[in-house]
Amino acid sequence: MERLKKQMEFILELDKLKKIQRQTYLRDESRQENDAEHSWHLALMAILLSEYANEPVDTLKVIEMVLIHDAVEIDAGDTYAYDEKGNESKREREEKAANRIFSILPKEQGERFMKLWLEFEEGTSSEARFANVLDKIQPMMLNDATNGRAWREHQVKETQIRKRHDATPQGSLKLWEYADELIKRNVEKGNIIKE
Repeated sequence: MERLKKQMEFILELDKLKKIQRQTYLRDESRQENDAEHSWHLALMAILLSEYANEPVDTLKVIEMVLIHDAVEIDAGDTYAYDEKGNESKREREEKAANRIFSILPKEQGERFMKLWLEFEEGTSSEARFANVLDKIQPMMLNDATNGRAWREHQVKETQIRKRHDATPQGSLKLWEYADELIKRNVEKGNIIKE
């Protein structure tokens, strides 16, 4: 029963992801998405798009990564991708959060989730590289669907987006081609600032 209690406590802790607001708007622009919605969307993308990974991937492992990668934001908060100041302390805040949150689980499960989270963060496997591609493409897709609303609100520059996507071709050339087209289209529309 002690093991089950820890697992249930962890599951309840992750319910807090429903309250972590992101900067990306839902397709209908009615509100911003939350971390739980983002993670669900990525898991669905992993199932549907794994054929576009550059290397063979274990789709279940990709799903596990995308479902837990933002758990740390319960404590660390969501740091906007283009917030230079916030990104300076992001890693430290997230590591502290990962240690606390994953320690709720039974020891071997907590260690496994910590290992998966670090693998995702460091991009050290084909699954991690592909999961990172999905994590970067999903907000782009929603930004494109909302006529660049969050990009316009934050005055995001093309160079910032391209820098953020430096590693995307390593995880999926096909999805990078898709992302590149989104960038070009939104620069032309004025949703992304051209430099």
